[in-house]
Amino acid sequence: MYNPYYQSPYMANSNSNAIIWVQGESGAKAYPVAPGNSLALFDSESDRFFIKSTDASGMPLPLRVFNYVEQKENAVISNAIHTDNDYVTRKEFEELLEKINSKNQYQRRENKNNGKQFVQRDAE
Repeated sequence: MYNPYYQSPYMANSNSNAIIWVQGESGAKAYPVAPGNSLALFDSESDRFFIKSTDASGMPLPLRVFNYVEQKENAVISNAIHTDNDYVTRKEFEELLEKINSKNQYQRRENKNNGKQFVQRDAE
């Protein structure tokens, strides 16, 4: 008797907690995935993993390949410290703020006519 709710162990769904090991990209491409599901497949030959997905009809979507590296405790701290020159110092920020404020004060002095536009009339 056919059970429509039975799922073969080879057709694991995304709720599976097991790590699935495959041999290289060809192993990932050959691994069956149930329609409408995605699986993370780990390469037993290198430090990478694959995300294999299928659409609702079971047609495989393009295989996504990722490299992974171990995250060390010190790496988290070093990533928080930026040494790039893309950031301004507090002194540079204060100087820029001072320029902006002085420009705004100049514009306020120039706009004492309360928004009225000066219109020059021809001499009669």
